[in-house]
Amino acid sequence: MKKLMTTAILAAFVAPGMAAADYTFALVPKAMNNPFFDLARDGCYKAQEELADVTCEYIGPGEHTEMEQVQIVQDLISKGVDGIAVAPSNAPAMAKALQAAADAGIPVMTWDSDLLPEDAGLRTTYVGTYNYDIGVNLAKLVMARHPDGGTICLQTGGAAAANHNERLKGARDTLSGMDTGEPPGTALAGEGGWTEISGCPLITNDDGNVAVQGMTDILAANPDLTAFLSTGAFTQWFDNAYRQAIEPYKAKMDAGELTVVVADTLPMQMDQLKDGLANGNVGQRPFEMGYKAMFILKDIKEGKSVEDPIYTGLDVCNNDNADSCLGQ
Repeated sequence: MKKLMTTAILAAFVAPGMAAADYTFALVPKAMNNPFFDLARDGCYKAQEELADVTCEYIGPGEHTEMEQVQIVQDLISKGVDGIAVAPSNAPAMAKALQAAADAGIPVMTWDSDLLPEDAGLRTTYVGTYNYDIGVNLAKLVMARHPDGGTICLQTGGAAAANHNERLKGARDTLSGMDTGEPPGTALAGEGGWTEISGCPLITNDDGNVAVQGMTDILAANPDLTAFLSTGAFTQWFDNAYRQAIEPYKAKMDAGELTVVVADTLPMQMDQLKDGLANGNVGQRPFEMGYKAMFILKDIKEGKSVEDPIYTGLDVCNNDNADSCLGQ
């Protein structure tokens, strides 16, 4: 059984060389082996440089492990940090843990992934992407290449991750042209001309190896698949593995017979898009999430009002605008 990180370990994740500050705010990602969250970490440390009275304590599970993340948050609460910004892997489980933060008077905000609506009162605000719109824009990229519909496989992160479920609903609503119900929405069976194939959506738990293998198996078993849509960058994290998996299908992608679209616009993903090994990416702004979180927690701690939610925007990229789409 994997040993959970203890309170004693937490202090090791303060940026090297930083002096003690008046406030210690924790930024808790879903996993620390995730290049997306590395950018949020960098934003957090940048804010630390600019705020003389704030220390960024970046700490999360080594890999995507829902209960380990909950334990880390519980340890932070016991330690008495001045504020917590968390990207919940399992929204209901995290809500139970955050009740203790509320009882202790520790400010809490979410980023990247939010709590469920019924638990939103446990945090002051959410900063990050309007996740539903990621699904909407991924679906639009698919529909632009296949206006008559077809068959599709959706790939997602954790089954209980609110952000990925919102993205799935955004994609399903857009493809079908109708409300498909509560997140993650109902699987499509011909609505709007689109049908989800058997075996999908693929659950990856944010594991890049699982994501690539799942995509490989689905493409091999469904040679006539119209589109593959992933709600997270995990599909493309491991550049060599992804390239080897998708290269056999490049001719079909070039011909418009197959479309592959993936959330996020990390550097390796943009190179893949420019090389024609993907057809679209919808990018978030994780650096900005980590950066803003420190300022927001400071405002909350000092009794200032903050907006809820605070959205950080999207970048929609395809094969035609890959060189210019970021930061628009």
